[in-house]
Parts: sequence; structure tokens; C-alpha cells
Amino acid sequence: MTQDNLADIQQVLRIESDAIAQTATRLNREQVGRVVDLVANCTGKVVILGVGKSGIIGQKIAATMTSAGTAALYLHPSDALHGGLGIVQQDDVVVVLSNSGETDEMIAMLPYLKNRGVPIIAIVGNVNSTLARRADAVLDASVDKEACPLNLAPTTSTTVALAIGDALAMTVMKVKGLTPDDFAVNHPAGQLGKRLTLRVADLMHRDGENPTIALGSSWVEVVRAISKGGLGAVCVVDGGGLLAGIITDGDLRRAIEQTSHDSLAQLMCDDFMTSKPVVVTPEMLAFDALRLMEDRPSQISVLPVVDHDGMCVGLIRVHDIVRSGL
Repeated sequence: MTQDNLADIQQVLRIESDAIAQTATRLNREQVGRVVDLVANCTGKVVILGVGKSGIIGQKIAATMTSAGTAALYLHPSDALHGGLGIVQQDDVVVVLSNSGETDEMIAMLPYLKNRGVPIIAIVGNVNSTLARRADAVLDASVDKEACPLNLAPTTSTTVALAIGDALAMTVMKVKGLTPDDFAVNHPAGQLGKRLTLRVADLMHRDGENPTIALGSSWVEVVRAISKGGLGAVCVVDGGGLLAGIITDGDLRRAIEQTSHDSLAQLMCDDFMTSKPVVVTPEMLAFDALRLMEDRPSQISVLPVVDHDGMCVGLIRVHDIVRSGL
């Protein structure tokens, strides 16, 4: 990249960033309030229309709104005029994107939208256009010039429209009082979503995957149980199924090393199990269980899972949680 190339790129970035800054000062308080009220109080969905580059921006705005707690979708005007209009219901809000405000497909749509009684919001580059005059609320997305050297390719205008869409989605999100938990529900595959939704019950080993041994079992039975489970540990329970302790393969090795050969026959699980271990419940968030294992002077690699009565119901490893993507 030459110095001239760098200067060209910097110039485009400055033009677009300056245009966004100017838009922030140009917006009308009354119109903004009306738009936010319409979207925040919409009991249906937000339907976004746009043609060409505006259509691509419309798809992004719809995706952002949906992820931020406002159901939205993009509808191509041509599809709408050939049956797709059926998706628009009376409790919806329509957002129309157009730089000129005179796009043929957009103007052709207006009578049909009006007949359905849906409020129309225009994000438009010309506030004196046909679209702006017929809309119920208008957001001024006008720009002085495109970042294109020929002042032709939609660049600054689409950037400003996208920024307005982001600002609207985030403002409505704030008005609705969306919490991190609410946000996570819409993003279950993301790290935040997993931290706020994934629970111990979703990752723990239970039933046949988690063999247990009874109090008084020999060290040989401990070996068999750990080998069978393949989890590197086994839970010890009393006659009623209540958790009495846990034994890891490390505990087992140390116990055998420290016991004389003549005494091995008398070595029982009760002699070397960890009594009253740290435990988790199935309802606990997996992220909290991970913190419980790691945020301590001596880290724990495996935890028993118990119900509210203290019954042993499973076992969870730090490996299981890390593998989930937390």
C-alpha cells in the first residue's frame, strides 16, 4: 500500500464518520420520539423494506433488532408486490429505507401499506421526497456527498442509514429494559448466551455414565468404578443414596502409595475419600460451577452433583464445561 492509498482510505473513513456525526445533530427530537414509540410499542413485528444497497442495509437492521429483542424481518418490495405483502399485519410497523425517497418500488408499495393501516417509518436521504411526505415518521439520513470519488456509489448514505438503524435498535432495547439474560436467550450459541443459560444439568454425567460406590467399599471396587465410568473420579454414597464423599484417581494412587502391602486388603474407600466435598446442583449455571472449580488456591477438576436433598445425581468435570465453549 502506498502513502496515496492510505490517504484515500483515511479520507473515505473521515467522510463517513463525519456524516454520522452530522446526522446525530440533524435528527429531529419529535420525529425520533415518534419512531422510538412506534417500534418500542409494536405488538407485532417490524417489517423493513429497501431496494438494492438499501435492501442489504435493511437486512442488517432487521437482524440487529431481532437479536436485541424486537422481532423484525426484511421484505423485498418486489416480493411484497407479488404475494409477500401478506406477511404485513395490522399490528406491525413498517420501516422503509431509501436515499432518494423516490424509489419506484417503494412508492408503488405505499398505497397498499396505507390500506393495511400500518404505521410507516421512513429512513430517507431526502426529507422533502414523496416517501417522507407520506410516512408517519421520518428519520433524516441525508448526506452531503458519497465517499465515492465520483459521488455516485452508495457509501456514505448507506453507512448513515445503517448507523441510524443501529441507534434505533439499541435505543428501543434500552426502552424495553432488555437484560443480559434476555439478550442471552436470543444468543444461545454465543459465549454470553452459554454463560447465562447453560446449566450443570446440561453437561453433567448421570445414571450409567456416573457409577457410584457405597460406603465401606474396598479400594479394588474404587478402581473398578473409576475405570468403568472413565471420568477420573467416583462418588461415594450411603445406603440411602446421599453423597458421602468423592474419590479421584489421584486420591486412589496416593492412598495405595501410602499404604503398606500387608495393609492393602483392609484399605476401604472411607479411609481416603474426600468427605463433605464441594458440590453443585443441576440448576446451577455451568459458568458458576467453572468459577467454583477454578477460583480457589487449589483447583478442582471434578465436582459431585447433588439435588436439594443431598442425593448424588451426577458428576461434572471442568473438561466438560470448557469443551462446551464457556
